[in-house]
Amino acid sequence: MHAFLAAEGCSTFLVDEFQRMGMRAQVAENSPLIWTETLPSPALLAFARQTLPEAQTLNAASINGWADAMIEALLTKLGDDDPWHLHLWPAYGEGRAGLHRCGLIREAFVERLKKRRRVRLRHEQPTLSRACALLQVVLTAPDAGCVSLASDAQRQDLRAVLSDFQAGEIPHAEDKAAPSRAFAKVVEAELRLDQRIQRGQSCVDLGASPGSWSYVGLQRSARVIAVDRSPLREDLMRHPKLLFHQGDAFKFKPEQTVDWLICDIIAAPQRSIDLLLEWLTEERMRAFIVTIKFKGNDEYSLLDQLKQQCPPRCTDFRLSRLCANKNEVTAFGVALNQ
Repeated sequence: MHAFLAAEGCSTFLVDEFQRMGMRAQVAENSPLIWTETLPSPALLAFARQTLPEAQTLNAASINGWADAMIEALLTKLGDDDPWHLHLWPAYGEGRAGLHRCGLIREAFVERLKKRRRVRLRHEQPTLSRACALLQVVLTAPDAGCVSLASDAQRQDLRAVLSDFQAGEIPHAEDKAAPSRAFAKVVEAELRLDQRIQRGQSCVDLGASPGSWSYVGLQRSARVIAVDRSPLREDLMRHPKLLFHQGDAFKFKPEQTVDWLICDIIAAPQRSIDLLLEWLTEERMRAFIVTIKFKGNDEYSLLDQLKQQCPPRCTDFRLSRLCANKNEVTAFGVALNQ
């Protein structure tokens, strides 16, 4: 079985998403986890925050019981020299009790691993790299939860739904100099994709005003074409690397392929979906971050169109209700190899 943690407030929408993909999803009683017998294909889930593949349920009243189960997961699936990284967190209640219990489990795990297989402990990595296996342990109650171990190859295959961040959570970026807090969506998408706008790259920002997304590109010393009917904040309009194009963002076409399409335009979801598919099909950009905004929750099924029609040359495609999103889903990825 495979366990999924939904984005905050989105458990019902994630279950609906599974059902539209022809998958049966089980909602665990008194738990935030949703379980399926198979993994989604394509591996795209807009409303999943984290995936725990091949998860084993566990009921352990003692700290040592948790530690032993974690050790067994390592010993069963990894060789002595395989690097690994641990994510251990509580998904129940509020306050410090869950975090304290996880801390005790971590200490017991380390001590028992020293006694049983010290060589494995030497290969624990302080940060999660692409070559690492990921051991995930989530407590849904003090005495219940699950354990999952994903190999580095499995992490790569499931990269669109298996986050490198614990519980799939990324704190909102802060920058008081930005025109608005919307810039945090760009930063979060970059972190999840493990690619960011670079110095000297070209960006097109559709629906750019007041300029928060252009601001990110300019801060990185990228060249930005900002497209909107209204101008950006005055200091951004004066920036030497900004070219402002006044007009309809849906009609704009770059003269040549650009490095990034970034778009946080306020529009009906179908218009934003059609815009992204048009840019992808015509290979106008190498990477992209596009927000799809909703007024209610009755149009989420429109996202299925992106899953089905994403061009095969798109080397990495993600759909996610970002931590920084409101009633939105962000599509981001790599359209063409750099």
